[in-house]
This record gives sequence, structure tokens and C-alpha cells, in this order.
Amino acid sequence: QVQVVESGGGYVQPGGSLTLSCATSGTVFAVYNMGWHRQVPGQQRELVARITASGNPNYYADSVKGRFTISRDNAKNTTYLRMTNLRPEDTAVYYCNAFISNTPRTTYDFWGQGTQVTVSS
Repeated sequence: QVQVVESGGGYVQPGGSLTLSCATSGTVFAVYNMGWHRQVPGQQRELVARITASGNPNYYADSVKGRFTISRDNAKNTTYLRMTNLRPEDTAVYYCNAFISNTPRTTYDFWGQGTQVTVSS
């Protein structure tokens, strides 16, 4: 059984910073692309950042470029999202996804339960 668990969300004032973590556990043979998404109630979930298995970020949403940084630690099967200069419009539930081989022959897209980020003065 595979689990994907986000942590690190919270309340921060505009201009502040937060680092989100996403850890995978369970029966994991390999972890491929990992990504961070966010969703505001009533709106579609949007991709914020994505990173390849080798650790290369290959996507940032225009709205977060220069402020957010995605990284990963393959020894821990964990990805991070460092968020700086946060704005009220960054307020959302942030979700992590990971493409994981849970057997030698199968790969699925696993999602975490989300972590709330609130940016407000």
C-alpha cells in the first residue's frame, strides 16, 4: 500500500514564506515525476510545479515563477515546495501527486490529502 502525505501548510502573512513537504511511503519500487497542485473552492485544481525523477524542475505556473521552488530528496522519496513572497492569491489547498511503481509492472498516479495554505494579514 502506498501513501502520499503532505505537511507544512499553515497561516502566513503576505510576503512570508512556507515550505511544504510531500513524503511517499509503503511498497514503492520507483518514484517518477512528482508535482504540486493547488485548488481554491469553486475553481479547478491547477498545476503549480513539477519535478522529474532525476530532480529537474520542468514546470512552474507563471503565477509562481521566481517565488516558488520545487525540489526532491530521492533517498527519502520526498518532494518539497519552498514558497516565498507569498500573496493572498496563493491561498489554497495544496496537493502533491507522484507517479509511483508499486509493483515491478505497474505505475499509478497517487495523490495526497492536501494541506491548507492561508496567506492573510
